Amino acid sequence: MTFVDAADRSFPAFSTDNCIKCNVCTTVCPVARVTDAFPGPKYVGPQGQRFRDARISDTSVDLCSGCGFCTRACPAGVLVAETNSRVRARNVEERGATIRDRVISDTDLLIRFGVPLAPLVNVGMRNPLARWMGEIVGGVHRRAAVHPFARRTFRSWWKRRKPMDVDAGPETTLVYFHGCAVNGFETSLGRDAIYVLERNGFTVIVPDQVCCGLPMISNGLYANARKKAEQNLRTLVDYAQRGYRIVTTSTSCGYTLKAEYHEMLDLDDERARAVAHATWDICELLADLHERGTLDIRLGPLERELPYHPPCQLKGHGIGTPAMELFALIPGLRAVESNHDCCGAAGTYGLKKERWQIAQDVGRKLFETVQASGAPDAACDSETCRWQITAATGVPSRHPIEYLADSYRAYDAGHRRRWRTVWTVPRTPANGG
Repeated sequence: MTFVDAADRSFPAFSTDNCIKCNVCTTVCPVARVTDAFPGPKYVGPQGQRFRDARISDTSVDLCSGCGFCTRACPAGVLVAETNSRVRARNVEERGATIRDRVISDTDLLIRFGVPLAPLVNVGMRNPLARWMGEIVGGVHRRAAVHPFARRTFRSWWKRRKPMDVDAGPETTLVYFHGCAVNGFETSLGRDAIYVLERNGFTVIVPDQVCCGLPMISNGLYANARKKAEQNLRTLVDYAQRGYRIVTTSTSCGYTLKAEYHEMLDLDDERARAVAHATWDICELLADLHERGTLDIRLGPLERELPYHPPCQLKGHGIGTPAMELFALIPGLRAVESNHDCCGAAGTYGLKKERWQIAQDVGRKLFETVQASGAPDAACDSETCRWQITAATGVPSRHPIEYLADSYRAYDAGHRRRWRTVWTVPRTPANGG
């Protein structure tokens, strides 16, 4: 029996029998709110599931962004978003995936070629004609939120850097799962994460790793995603089983390790459970340290307003908003939560020319809020959401951990200035002249 034959009567699709037709899922759906083309999560999820044993073709599910609000809102515990993802995977097995979807979901491949050619590729991404050709030929919208490639990968920086200390055991050593965004695009975020963790007394290990597989899951490429997942589990399981904490700066990667390997890829063995249990979001970890009284709170002032958007994947973790707890510790930083559900990016969803306008409509109120704040920048935990906010508003968006790193540096700079003031002896003219 193939995956396609078994999926309709297995987890999570079988949970649709619990649907009570209340339509709560539809009321919270960001996509259904902005387009009539998507009939809503109830229709394509629990209701549509009744007919899928008959192998009726279903393409409306491709409009689902996978934000997960429907699953979290369902009072009957129906795994709506997960069911829709399974259906998308079944469709890909039946009709295949486009070249575009295969390319944009293979972030390891993009980084492998994009980083060495970064100067040339980045110029192309800024060129309107090249972007227009990319839309016509490749199906990536000419105004989609894309981030320039780094000149060198985070991993190459890490290999050249001398670690602070040797492995001191699981109590004071953390395993960093940096993800693709840090490795090939936002390398400074990875360096800041290392700086913050080491400042709090941790030794950091950066093991070999590949893409978590979420872009492939989102595009229905489950077989490809399982290969990525297997590689990561082989690398991480030994650390997890020995009690090491695995820390991520990507809420998407973290949620994939915590839940998606089990819920989407059927990897529910001892390895996957150990890795899921050991995985922490970096803000979650630091907020936990603060609760225990062990977080370094020698923080310098950052006088600014800061709009903060907690992304969909963070809400899936069920950990609240630990970034807001950290922001509250920084003197002068006035962080305000956006109170908007979704930016519309949804990983690769907002890149596609046929989905770009939907993504923009979903995030419009958030974009207006960020622009109206007048703040010099904004904060968000998810990379594609940061890039979406930046592209739509012109306001740079950064990870919360970068503000904590800035505050630590501000403290150090102020401390050095005070010492120079104490030890500097004023000079006076000799003999009064």
